[in-house]
Amino acid sequence: MPDEDRELGVELGDLGDELRNQEYPISQDDLLEKYGDEEVGMGGEETMTLEELIGPMNEDEYQDYGEVEQSIMNMVGDDAIGRKNYSDRTPPASGEQRQDEGAPDQDGQEGQESF
Repeated sequence: MPDEDRELGVELGDLGDELRNQEYPISQDDLLEKYGDEEVGMGGEETMTLEELIGPMNEDEYQDYGEVEQSIMNMVGDDAIGRKNYSDRTPPASGEQRQDEGAPDQDGQEGQESF
């Protein structure tokens, strides 16, 4: 699958091509009527329908593909990014601070600082 159909852990597949070729502007209702049942992959085997993703946004109209794509990216959860704070970089250098996987702002402990 071309890289252009996968961005930030979100895989649009054929839906991406269909949305790029869609005539705009288009109302959200018309967009969801036409493509709402199409699945969007989000890393691993998890998927959501387009309607599940952008339906709650209640947009009146999308002016172009970029607006639809941005709405999708805004609505995907953390599951699409895979392991949080994963890096294939070398371990932190002396004095370098990196947030560990599962750090406070990632597991429902937002607003709590570790001392």
